[in-house]
Amino acid sequence: MTSLRTRLSRLSLTALLLVGLALPTGAQEGALGVNEQLKLLGLLTNARVSPTGSYMAGQQALKDLRTDEAARYMAAAAQADWDNPLLVERAFIAQAADGQIAEAAKTARRLLELETGNELAQMISATEALKERRYTAAEQQFAEISVETFSGVTAAILRAWALIGLDRKDEADALLQEIGATGLDDFLIFHRALMAEAAGETKSAIRLAGQAFENEPNVARVTQVYASMLANAGQFDEAADVIAQFESQGLTHPLVTEVKQAVEEERRPGIFTANVQIGAAEMFHGLGVALARDGSPDIALVFLRLGLYLDPKADVIAVAVGEVLDRVGQAEAANRIYESIPNESPMKPAAVVRFAHNLDVLGDGEEALRRLGNIVATRPDDLDAVFTYAELLRFDEQYEKAAEAYTKALELTGGNRNGDWAIYYTRGMSYERAKQWPKAEADFKRALELNPGQPEVLNYLGYSWIDMDMNLEPALDMIEQAVEARPQDGYIIDSLGWAFYKLGRIEDAVTTLEQAVTLLPNDPELNDHLGDAYWQAGRRLEAKFQWTIAADVDEVGNVRERVAAKLANGLSQDVASQ
Repeated sequence: MTSLRTRLSRLSLTALLLVGLALPTGAQEGALGVNEQLKLLGLLTNARVSPTGSYMAGQQALKDLRTDEAARYMAAAAQADWDNPLLVERAFIAQAADGQIAEAAKTARRLLELETGNELAQMISATEALKERRYTAAEQQFAEISVETFSGVTAAILRAWALIGLDRKDEADALLQEIGATGLDDFLIFHRALMAEAAGETKSAIRLAGQAFENEPNVARVTQVYASMLANAGQFDEAADVIAQFESQGLTHPLVTEVKQAVEEERRPGIFTANVQIGAAEMFHGLGVALARDGSPDIALVFLRLGLYLDPKADVIAVAVGEVLDRVGQAEAANRIYESIPNESPMKPAAVVRFAHNLDVLGDGEEALRRLGNIVATRPDDLDAVFTYAELLRFDEQYEKAAEAYTKALELTGGNRNGDWAIYYTRGMSYERAKQWPKAEADFKRALELNPGQPEVLNYLGYSWIDMDMNLEPALDMIEQAVEARPQDGYIIDSLGWAFYKLGRIEDAVTTLEQAVTLLPNDPELNDHLGDAYWQAGRRLEAKFQWTIAADVDEVGNVRERVAAKLANGLSQDVASQ
């Protein structure tokens, strides 16, 4: 059977709506026009201490979100030319992304001296005032940011928090009502609940938190806060019902579990919004997570760092910072965050699992498996740990053990949640690689029952059938559905081309496989398939050229071994199965 390794995606079980803030930072390509770049380089050349190298290194580091290096390089460049707003701007952004908020605020103030109106600089400076309980200064600075922009809406909510600090809740309510009139009322309900709690208005806080939960019953933070408020008011049965509703969706979260334990013991978990800083930090937390999901990791990181600055004990925000760093490939930096989580924190187990996973990313798969194996042995009910362990076993090609671990994960979830399709799918891949096809086929079908039309599953099952010369017409239908959902996925396009090839539709196979190779020009499997199609179409020289490419780019050796005979003898005129 043709190798399917290139088709395996690393799935995760951990899996609003705001447009990202466009920042002129080095984290975005093309941020500076040619003339602006030349102007900047001219300024650098005339600087007393040439910061050109620091600037260029900082630009690349910021783009990669190597924030510690970016902050160091950009600070050096800015210090060498403290009157250059472009350098100062990049320095404060890099410092903020690295969590150096006090330094970023100082640099931001310098930027505002040079160039008024930079909204992010204003926000960071005002956030420093909020942290230091200088609420009057914070309120005034946030008020200077126009509410017409994304950053302005954010600033307005933070301004409301400053008003709470000044005991001017009526003004805070009026401000949020004004913002809510623009269509953001549902988004603001949760923060109105937190503000009411901070102001000691318990009944109002519970009512608003209930509305927020009704809107988003699957959000762990909303569930945690609402259940906590109910339990603090002695309404333990109602709190238990809220948690049960959350868990009935197959959802779990360490912070919800912590509240659940308190509720079961009829113990008040304690006020969530103990001060203005915690409430404002939650604003940055929510937006940071949303921006990360929206594909803006640089801005998300700045917001999450601001949240952690306001509430250093918010371990859930620290883990979110680590997850953003994970997504951009900064495993070492993420692991430093995970290591910093206190052992007594409810978030520590999740941090330990992510730390172990990153050891595999960093090349120490053996140690990663050892640590995760220990975690699973001591915490067999930890779904995150069990699933991650299964994933690493699969990546390590220990397919039978991986399937056993996925089975344990399904035992924990019950196997009937919509989201369980991912576990059936990955267990199916493990069974397929372990040459237990009947079990694999059953899992793929179950995954499609839970998530009909899922393109990865459709492609995997369809391609497997085609590769085994079985169910060719149903397989073609499946793959065509997958192509419709993912028209730019080279692997799925390849599957469609290979289906045409197996069905003897050589002209269609050639056209489709050419498209796949255009999308993924250096994949040996795809080049090999196109070579076969060319040969059957009578295009012998082009076939040998594609087989040669397949052999050259094959790093594993399987395809190279396969095409050697083809390069020597070609194929028969009949469509060949592999």
